[in-house]
Amino acid sequence: MTRRPYVGGNWKMNTGVLSAGALARGIAGDLVDQPPCDVTIFPPFPYLLSVNSILRERGVGLRLGSQDVYHQPNGAFTGEVSAEMLIDCGVRSVLVGHSERRHVIGESDGLIRQKLIAGLDAGLEVVLCIGETLEQRNAGETDLVNVRQLEAGLSDLGFERMSKVVIAYEPVWAIGTGRTATPADAQDAHEKIRAWLSATFNDQVAQETRIIYGGSAKPANAAELFSQPDVDGGLIGGASLVSADFVRIVRAAVASRRMQHDSRG
Repeated sequence: MTRRPYVGGNWKMNTGVLSAGALARGIAGDLVDQPPCDVTIFPPFPYLLSVNSILRERGVGLRLGSQDVYHQPNGAFTGEVSAEMLIDCGVRSVLVGHSERRHVIGESDGLIRQKLIAGLDAGLEVVLCIGETLEQRNAGETDLVNVRQLEAGLSDLGFERMSKVVIAYEPVWAIGTGRTATPADAQDAHEKIRAWLSATFNDQVAQETRIIYGGSAKPANAAELFSQPDVDGGLIGGASLVSADFVRIVRAAVASRRMQHDSRG
């Protein structure tokens, strides 16, 4: 089957109120033709409302995402933001388990699972991020780490809920380092993730779930990465902060998926 490509722009802790608005306008302006791709923008919390206003004003179908969510609906949780609060800001998608949340902030697999469930319970799409560190890769533990994080996040989840889940494979050693997994590396990891989905849920879930790549994808390598049959798009960091670069990546995802569809005849 042909899965609709997905490209997310994770701005991380970057931009200011003016530059966030300019970046959102630039991306929206360049995607006015609404290519067949789910494009989600993940700005910092303070700019969710202003970016949402711009996206709605431009009416180009871009979606607003949040870089994090807390698993409790309300209460004495200083600094946290609930799913309902995010929905009030126009958010439709949330990231959980990003490597910087795992390895810099110190979030556990258990907390990430709670956040994933909270997002799904609120009706949000959830992008579950998984991936190995350089030490784990060098030790030959890539598949072991990916499966452990998949099991912690998704095991015992009803297969009907998987329609709202996107999986982002982000090799930690390739994030912000300028290093990138080769297309063959990415395909190998994605293929094994899809095999796990088939064994854990069923073939339909495996074929319908989008698995995107999140390790320093940029315009120069996007087309080759996205040409792999199990790479359904990307979660883009640094390149999402330059509208022209981000749009080129979106168009590479669309073109690659179109070529795959045409080759199947």
